[in-house]
Amino acid sequence: MSKLYLIPTPIGNLEDITLRALRILKEVDLILAEDTRTSGFLLKHYEINTKMQSHHLHNEHKTVEQIANRIANGEKVALVTDAGTPGISDPGFLLVRACVSHGLDIETLPGATAFVPALVNSGLPTDRFCFEGFLPQKKGRQTKLQELKEEKRTMIFYESPFRLVKTLEQFCEVFGEDRLASVSRELSKMFEENKRGTLKELVNYFTSKGVKGEIVLIVAGYEEKIITKAKSREI
Repeated sequence: MSKLYLIPTPIGNLEDITLRALRILKEVDLILAEDTRTSGFLLKHYEINTKMQSHHLHNEHKTVEQIANRIANGEKVALVTDAGTPGISDPGFLLVRACVSHGLDIETLPGATAFVPALVNSGLPTDRFCFEGFLPQKKGRQTKLQELKEEKRTMIFYESPFRLVKTLEQFCEVFGEDRLASVSRELSKMFEENKRGTLKELVNYFTSKGVKGEIVLIVAGYEEKIITKAKSREI
């Protein structure tokens, strides 16, 4: 039966893929990959020989209708990204929307995504949170931070190692130096690190240590400080 499959791939450790995902990658007619070279390592590791086609941010606008038509004509297609779940700060949304508009079947597999282990590991509240992904690099960045200044839910961000310290410094300015946060890098890999502390402590730590690897940044939500003043009563 023709269908689009959204298949999460490991964010680092190649063992973090499900048996179901491996089976489907072998059975589909085509695998759409963000980078065929990166996905090629995974497929080679598991001896999967399915044909691949490039599908990334720079060409997805041009190809979604063509792919949707192929599915409509009976093909089974799998979408993967370099790491993690398609559509989460990676290509996927446009193709899913096109398939929905054509009334095509879509099946999304559970699996690896970086922000879930980072959030759970942070020690910050997990009952309510908001996922912000990558902040705007320039235009709109400060506006977005001001919007989040009094966000009460735990906040999740993705960041480049080259901008981490600068982002932490900006967070200090907007959220306050004492706001609790956690930085997770290289999740599921050999040199995984989860560093917790105040924003100021994290600035100092990563300024002195340097930063490498993929970054997930978890920031505590705003806690309103209520000051009660005793009212004098005349007796």
